[in-house]
Amino acid sequence: METKYGRNSFFDGGLLSFIGWNILAAILTVFSLGILYPWALCLVYGWKINHTVVDGHRMRFNGSAVGLFGNWIKWWCLTVITLGIYSFWIGIKLEDWKVKNTSFIN
Repeated sequence: METKYGRNSFFDGGLLSFIGWNILAAILTVFSLGILYPWALCLVYGWKINHTVVDGHRMRFNGSAVGLFGNWIKWWCLTVITLGIYSFWIGIKLEDWKVKNTSFIN
């Protein structure tokens, strides 16, 4: 199945919106002292996924900042309890959460 761009998989996000979303995410994170980081992460990741088409199927991000925030608190508590050891797994847990909240539209 060919798409309007002549290929099956592509990314159609623009540079200016990419820069804008990342600046907004950074501002939210800095001015909230990191408390709004899960929301900022959902903004940026959602923008990336929502502009991605794989094999002719557009992707959609279904995650919410509220859903991530609960996990984020749990992961950081586990990091404190394990004296930092659990921090090695946070990146993997975050990727797992992103994938669980990503689907195809069509």
